[in-house]
Amino acid sequence: MRPRTRLSVLLGLSATLLAGCGIRPTEVPTEFGAAPTRVGCALTRAGATQEARTGGQFAVQVYLVCTSQLVTVDRTVTLERDQSTERAVVAQQLLAQLARRPSSAEGQAGFSTDVGTRLKVSGPAPGDPSGALRLSAPPDDLSPYALAQIVCTFANSKMTTEDGDHVVLGGPGDDPLRDYACTDAVKARPGTIPAPARTVG
Repeated sequence: MRPRTRLSVLLGLSATLLAGCGIRPTEVPTEFGAAPTRVGCALTRAGATQEARTGGQFAVQVYLVCTSQLVTVDRTVTLERDQSTERAVVAQQLLAQLARRPSSAEGQAGFSTDVGTRLKVSGPAPGDPSGALRLSAPPDDLSPYALAQIVCTFANSKMTTEDGDHVVLGGPGDDPLRDYACTDAVKARPGTIPAPARTVG
């Protein structure tokens, strides 16, 4: 048997044995080890209490973007005791956390944010419902991801909403107020499914 023929037979037998063991033969080199895997959106501690208070430190959760979805991460904000019930102050702290660059661990896990550092939030203007919050830019001017992050973060906090899963937001001046809902669909596809909203007043 010629050397080339013998080599072909040996290769054919090897492929047959591998297939019989449930292992697929490969045509790519394997000496470089297994393909790298990415840590997937797993930072929030199981069972963490959202607004547990220790001194002036408040444990909160904010929604960041990970694999094109909204996922909560744990953060800590510092508030004076008399500020903890002031909705606008708490909202500004949450907004600052959303705008903050993700930590090294968060970045490695795939988290990012679309909320800009220049965005601010204030309480209701004269004539607004007591639970309303006004952003320094119209919500319609924000990216879909940024608006979804803000809506779901505010709606997820008992300190910034009077109705769970909903938050009333508007822009500056006479920008119309809307009641936004944070739904499972929005969390799953914030870039393509806008937060449901209805005009208030």
